[in-house]
Amino acid sequence: MNDFIPYGKQIIEDDDIEAVLQTLKSDWLTQGPKITEFEQAVADKVNAKHAIAVATGTAALHCACFAAGVTAGDEIITSPITFASSGNCGLFLGATVKFVDIRADTYCIDPQKLETAITAKTKAIIPVDFTGQPCDMDEIISIAKKHNIPVIQDAAHSIGAIYKNKMVGSIADLTIFSFHPVKHITTAEGGMIVTNDDQLAKQCRLFRTHGITNSNDDMQLVEQASDNENQYLKTREADSKAAWYYEMQALGNKYCLTDMQCALGISQLKKLDNFIKRRREIVAVYNEAFSKNKKLIIPFQETDRKNAFHLYMLKLNLIKMDKSRRKVFDELRAMKIGVHVHYIPLHLQPYYREKFGYKRNDFPVSEEYYDSALTIPLFPGMTDEQVQRVIDSINQVVS
Repeated sequence: MNDFIPYGKQIIEDDDIEAVLQTLKSDWLTQGPKITEFEQAVADKVNAKHAIAVATGTAALHCACFAAGVTAGDEIITSPITFASSGNCGLFLGATVKFVDIRADTYCIDPQKLETAITAKTKAIIPVDFTGQPCDMDEIISIAKKHNIPVIQDAAHSIGAIYKNKMVGSIADLTIFSFHPVKHITTAEGGMIVTNDDQLAKQCRLFRTHGITNSNDDMQLVEQASDNENQYLKTREADSKAAWYYEMQALGNKYCLTDMQCALGISQLKKLDNFIKRRREIVAVYNEAFSKNKKLIIPFQETDRKNAFHLYMLKLNLIKMDKSRRKVFDELRAMKIGVHVHYIPLHLQPYYREKFGYKRNDFPVSEEYYDSALTIPLFPGMTDEQVQRVIDSINQVVS
């Protein structure tokens, strides 16, 4: 009997389990040495100066927006084809979310449409590396620099991807990764912000711990109620500061990642290259099989970048079919093929419609993509037999 094949799935092996067990037996469960070790390993992997581990990819975006200075009354710009967090991160800080339509081929934000969306209120641009293919970062960064706007690369899909011989994570002002179980590596839940900017890194670290610091170098030297603190504030000597003294300097959040999760992340990161290699092998087989079917459109890939392939998106050529996308979806699910759709355009979600007045036809390229898109199973643990079963099932349903 055939088992259900999900669209994505983690690989957890004995060495991953052992890494977590060793941390459980240690003195630290959270906010300990494994966090720093994981951060350094990710920074080294993507050629970034700083890495800041946080609770989720959403938390990473929230921290990054705070670090970029997003506040009430500002605007952020992102793609309609993304998960809710790419827009919500601005809403959390009181900003307005504006969208720029996608390219019809890559499904990533279209830089040719970007500049017309920028206003004096624009505080951050958040391009989304949809499916794992890096956006047109040179063009986006060039436009952003002209207007002195920071770029937050949403690389939740693209850790390990390469853009023009540069690792994703070393390009934008801030880059975020996600470690949800369906992503390339997992910490169960988790995220990471990477940056080469010292001040942005400091602001991210501040925000992930309620805006609190106990660093001698970062104290604001405001008058305190206790003689112990007053002595420190007057002398500015570290050994005169009370051991308990700290300052809340901003309204942050509790976004720390645990040592247990970081231990898993360290173990998983060692396998990232092999995971991506297997994803690319499966993609090559899919492309070969589906390119022969005139009712299907395979993903377009730019030649100057290497996709990390979080998702494999088929588009249905509905004009040549006698079935709707819903019919294809339901028939494949009945055959235990775990197809999905990524994503319902964010501007069409009820909250965004009601808050900002977005409506159908506002971003026609995104909507046309969505109407015919189908996510099919892709994860490194797929066997060759499962891959062939997906191919045979899809060809049968759309034939």
